[in-house]
Amino acid sequence: MHKPIRKPSLSLAQIFHMSFGFLGIQMGFALQNGNASRILQTFGADVEHLSLFWLAAPLTGMIVQPIIGHYSDRTWNSLGRRRPYFLGGALFTAVALIFMPNSAVLAAMLPPLLIGAGMLMIMDASINVTMEPFRALIADNLPSEQRSLGFSMQTFLIGLGAVLGSWLPYILAEYGGVSKVADAGFVPNNVIYSFYVGAAVLILSILWTVFTTKEYSPEELESFESGQATAVTEPLVERGFFKGLAEDIRNMPTAMRQLGLVQFCSWFALFLMWVFSTPAIAEHIYNVPAGDTTSVGYADAGNWVGVLFGIYNGVSAIYALCLPRIARAIGRKATHALSLTIGGIALGSIYFMTTPEMLIFSMVGIGIAWGSILAMPYAILSDSLPARKMGLYMGLFNFFITFPQIVSGLTSGYLIKYVFQGQAIYALLGAGCLMIIGAISVRKISA
Repeated sequence: MHKPIRKPSLSLAQIFHMSFGFLGIQMGFALQNGNASRILQTFGADVEHLSLFWLAAPLTGMIVQPIIGHYSDRTWNSLGRRRPYFLGGALFTAVALIFMPNSAVLAAMLPPLLIGAGMLMIMDASINVTMEPFRALIADNLPSEQRSLGFSMQTFLIGLGAVLGSWLPYILAEYGGVSKVADAGFVPNNVIYSFYVGAAVLILSILWTVFTTKEYSPEELESFESGQATAVTEPLVERGFFKGLAEDIRNMPTAMRQLGLVQFCSWFALFLMWVFSTPAIAEHIYNVPAGDTTSVGYADAGNWVGVLFGIYNGVSAIYALCLPRIARAIGRKATHALSLTIGGIALGSIYFMTTPEMLIFSMVGIGIAWGSILAMPYAILSDSLPARKMGLYMGLFNFFITFPQIVSGLTSGYLIKYVFQGQAIYALLGAGCLMIIGAISVRKISA
């Protein structure tokens, strides 16, 4: 066995190049988050059924990410260890981005709603294939003391990409002269063209990372010390996937289990916000009647939601640059707890806002929480994971992201319909309460 040596620190430029692909990933993700509900409603989905369509995302993530993590740990070819997976995922994501808003054109084959939902599922599966290896790449290439910086750089680029993706439909409509309304059953051109741009940026940014980033070989990784003996000495035994997966779940690090409740509350809240923001704001702020998807008021609400999502992502990008310093000052757990508390208060405040412009204040707080959610749990977790199973455990950790979204998807639509009489704004109020519960739970993590 090689004598353990310290993993070299990387320059800020190297960390930037390594993370740059996340710009395109999140641009596509933001276009999906800001417009999927709008597209599905355009194709005939009822508001109480939106969360069921959105189940495609967590279901595919729960299945795909552990598998990709398992096999990326065992991959080494001319492209490297992680790069083959996020390049392949990016290509499929780009295809889905092109076809999803054009589902009505394919109506001769299947109903547009089914095609749109199918494209949403393909997009989600492909984004998951692309995203998980990026998380593992940070842990592979950086020493422990740089991981907060690495995940924060990813969060910065995630925020920047999300701003571009969220604002693009609004910019094309208001400043580019592209139509923001369309005939019933068709998606407006400003949304369609935005998806085309998102697909192009995704491919180009992923290629940037593929051609500018070096990966360590399995032998090099084994030679590095990671601050944990098992990270160097634990052999990567070849077992059947499901048998090995069961054993790895049983041996899951304590910190990973304890983060489960925090992640459950955080991602349940986020899922509610993504699914119900457009109908909630259209009805609560713009006074659009429930079920109206063709009026100028609904189009304005949908475009403004994109702007708001861009604002919270922009705040998260700026906040990400501050996270390493804050974490050094008060600790990673305290940083995450404080950020989630601010986000919970901000989410609940949407209920009390009366104009579109006032919602900007809510988005600032949500952006602080989002920036921490994208960085701090991974920074808290990464030091507890064995280096040779980094991809697998990062994929398994995704279970704590997907499971709450599945629970939310199965229950929230019925709560909106039968408990809140179809008023989607109450989903956002409940999301704020959940995020505060998550903040309280951070204190119980022993890492």
